[in-house]
Amino acid sequence: MDVDVHFYCSVPMPDAGAGEPAPVDRRYGNDDVIACYENLEHWAVTADELGYGTMWLTEHHFQYEGYEVVPNLIQMGQHLASLTGRIKFGQAFNVVPQWHPLRLAEDFAMADVLTRGRMVFGVGRGTVPRESETLGGVVASGDNAMAEQQDLLNRELFEEAMEVIRAAWGNETFSHTGKHFVFPPPGIPDRGSTVQNLTLIPKPRNFPEVPPIYQPATSPATIDYVARVGHIGIFTSGPLERVARSWDLFAELAAGHGRELAPGEGRAYHTNIHVGRTTAEAIAGARPGHDEYVKFLSPYGRFAHYPGDDVPFDHRPSVEETMAAETMAIGSVEQVADQLGRFADRLDLNHLLLFPDFPGLTREQMDEQMHLIATEVMPRLGVDMSTGAGEPSSDA
Repeated sequence: MDVDVHFYCSVPMPDAGAGEPAPVDRRYGNDDVIACYENLEHWAVTADELGYGTMWLTEHHFQYEGYEVVPNLIQMGQHLASLTGRIKFGQAFNVVPQWHPLRLAEDFAMADVLTRGRMVFGVGRGTVPRESETLGGVVASGDNAMAEQQDLLNRELFEEAMEVIRAAWGNETFSHTGKHFVFPPPGIPDRGSTVQNLTLIPKPRNFPEVPPIYQPATSPATIDYVARVGHIGIFTSGPLERVARSWDLFAELAAGHGRELAPGEGRAYHTNIHVGRTTAEAIAGARPGHDEYVKFLSPYGRFAHYPGDDVPFDHRPSVEETMAAETMAIGSVEQVADQLGRFADRLDLNHLLLFPDFPGLTREQMDEQMHLIATEVMPRLGVDMSTGAGEPSSDA
């Protein structure tokens, strides 16, 4: 089983928790952002030494609140690769409608070449209007009344941009004429003629093979799209049977599109995680960060899927409710291993993305979480992460 680690990229937040300040009242300066980046450098080295396969980071912009402060995952991943010897660096996720598709294609391809294949490409449609609309896109989010038509536009922009990226990566030359993009634009003069096609420079390291593309598979329309175009679906935290229904549907849809998947193939499971020596220790350690995330994310409807009747859109669960619903893996080493083991068995799981990045955890506490997972939780699932720890990539 591939075991990865994911970071939201938050600033140090010692007052994380359910009470004040409100998320919109938080305001951090550049020194705090730099402290986050220094922590990520340290945790990249730790994750590399412990044998995690990929370190995933999250793209966000203009977040003075301090929750997610890395705007360019490719640039950060390339930097972290220079500090480590083996681990890969993934983007969870490049928000495609906020990018010019050819600049995104170029940037990733160049980083893929320079890191000798240690970059992992992940894409998403976006969730935050403050970011998307400022950067020229649109996004439907739970905290506003954005029209259905704008969500459709977001999906159209995303899917057409991905057509452009795949064409640029997989062909010596390419052109594209669509509803939203035309490349090259018509009539560009060039040495007595006009430009008819383009050549991406550089292309990904394994050209003409297109790099694997990871995408969160959430809504029915997105699950079908990811299955149809051959992306790898990432399925996020939730009660086991709810995740399993989407997991199985993905395989059925892929087969309907002519893509037969082996058990567990083409999919990855992602969950928040916090481990303690005892249940009480795990709850005490997770509560501040869990409650901070609930405070921050509940207005977006992030917890509306919790079990129960008439769960409100802005539901704010307790850590105990989250544990009972198994929407995160929180508990003692034995409890977390048992929960992950049941998910692994039901899903035929071969790729696991673990997210220990609760706000407020210190550098030392995060180190402890990564060590507990790698050396105590995963061996209980029959996974020995030490076999590749610290070894350089074969192309290095």
